Amino acid sequence: MEGDEAATLRFVVERKSTGTQKLGDDESYHLVVKTDAVTLTSTEPLGALRGLETLLQLVGVTTQGFAIPAVDITDQPRFPWRGLSLDVSRHFIPFDEIKRTIDGLAMVKMNVFHWHLSDDQGFRIESKRYPRLHEYGSDGLYYTQTQVREVIAYAHDRGVRVVPEFDMPGHATSWLVGYPALATGKGPYKIIRDPGVLTATMDPTKPGTYVFLDGFIGEMTRLFPDAYFHIGGDEVAPKGEWATQPHIAAFMKKNRLQNLDALQTYFNRRILKIVAKYGKKMEGWDEILNPELPKTSMIQSWRGQKSLAEAARQGYSGILSSGYYLDLMQPAGQLYAVDPLKIEPGKDDPAAAPLTAEQQKLILGGEAAMWEELATQENIDAKLWPRTAAIAERLWSAADVTDAAFMYRRLVPVSQWLDGQGMQHVAQLRRMRARLAGPNAALLTEFAAILEPVKGYTRHRAKKYSMNTPFNRLVDSIAPESDAAREFRDATDRFLLMATDPESLRARLLQWRKASTAILPVLSDNALLQEDMEVARAMDDLCAIGLETLDLLRAGKKLTPDRAQNMRASIDGDSKPKADMLIQITPAVRALFERAQP
Repeated sequence: MEGDEAATLRFVVERKSTGTQKLGDDESYHLVVKTDAVTLTSTEPLGALRGLETLLQLVGVTTQGFAIPAVDITDQPRFPWRGLSLDVSRHFIPFDEIKRTIDGLAMVKMNVFHWHLSDDQGFRIESKRYPRLHEYGSDGLYYTQTQVREVIAYAHDRGVRVVPEFDMPGHATSWLVGYPALATGKGPYKIIRDPGVLTATMDPTKPGTYVFLDGFIGEMTRLFPDAYFHIGGDEVAPKGEWATQPHIAAFMKKNRLQNLDALQTYFNRRILKIVAKYGKKMEGWDEILNPELPKTSMIQSWRGQKSLAEAARQGYSGILSSGYYLDLMQPAGQLYAVDPLKIEPGKDDPAAAPLTAEQQKLILGGEAAMWEELATQENIDAKLWPRTAAIAERLWSAADVTDAAFMYRRLVPVSQWLDGQGMQHVAQLRRMRARLAGPNAALLTEFAAILEPVKGYTRHRAKKYSMNTPFNRLVDSIAPESDAAREFRDATDRFLLMATDPESLRARLLQWRKASTAILPVLSDNALLQEDMEVARAMDDLCAIGLETLDLLRAGKKLTPDRAQNMRASIDGDSKPKADMLIQITPAVRALFERAQP
């Protein structure tokens, strides 16, 4: 454009957009910031969007105003598929919050929003062809097709593809409430309020099942422009109603299907033909993997990297979600250590040979997964951010960028940046604690600063939860990972290595001990917080042990044998989950204790 040489911000895009974004689009860019101009160059508009996000992250405020450091960055992603799978079936996430989530994905350069729209607990999209799907299966909580189109357009403008998932033939109860003729069993069916793996399944022996699904898939593929269509396919185990119905056994015998896995493959092949008929590629969870399934299918691995590697060996493309489950409350450092291509033959895949270069190319990337048995719209951002940013970096950056300590130093400002750009991970939890403790919210926040939810499926198994459970406890209002506890553990390690900065450790322990004592009356007077009194007492005990052992180490002394025995028993008790939470300074206190052993 004439005169553009004088511009202070120049975008140079070599090719126009081809319309609908697709897997493999060029996302590379070259960003140059000089004292007098910023130039962002890319082959395609998508690369310009990625470079613009980098530029926005670089903007800071100085005494002279806004400033950007001088840089020369050439950048491109390692994997072409970098996404988030979001379950909106178990707890519905409103339309505006879906758009906010897409904003966050764009900020960290993720490019796929995998929308898990149906499960046993709810069918969350309007179907004009089969309206009883959303009328009977959603409790009135669903997205209209107008809203879906708006989300797709909104995502497109931010460089994010939208891939829908409709779970079949299992996890399908919400389909069967309005259309029981699809079912293998006799019903009646109703929306499931509890989590878990249910027995209700679609009937693969009825011609009408495929007529119905042809109509539904035809409607949805016209709505969603992406090339991929996810059919779920997971946890049809122990193949649900199929295992108990005589007509299923008769059908299998007639069609020479040796087992229920073969029956599911029969179903998947029928569905794949329908999906292909409408110009789409079928995607499914790793249970659909079977040598008889056409290689045009894509495998999403949730059960481990072994299935991802096996899919690649058989010639299937695939993505990894195993290890990226945000709902399991694992710390960012653990998520960051998982790599789609970091497959150890002797560990992840016993006795298997390493993947060849061609097989590695079939592994397209990965997706974080957020299942919502224990999350709601009130705290969903806190489950997603900032940990999703760590997964985003793993999928974008070079394989040798693995320093977790360096990642954490960068994650703190990234979290602040996401907060400033509209993500609600900080504000949501603050509001929840304010509701819990009112004028004592600040004290509750200080007390909770070193607490984390229990990890894995511990909480799921400890108590029966349902869609109607009020998630209004302290454990619901804290972040999956405590920055304060992690920083204390790191400082303790430095002290034990070099005997540096004991006063800082002591000050923090005194602060937390004071908070654990001061909060007790607040907890005692609140029915929702009374269960946390045990946590406060354990925290006080741990801080006291930490102070005692720290002072001994500073003085060059050791514990007496009797005191050491009693202290070990206390630490062991304090380290156990309480009110579904962990006191995460425990490892550091234990390390101090071990160094003070007689």
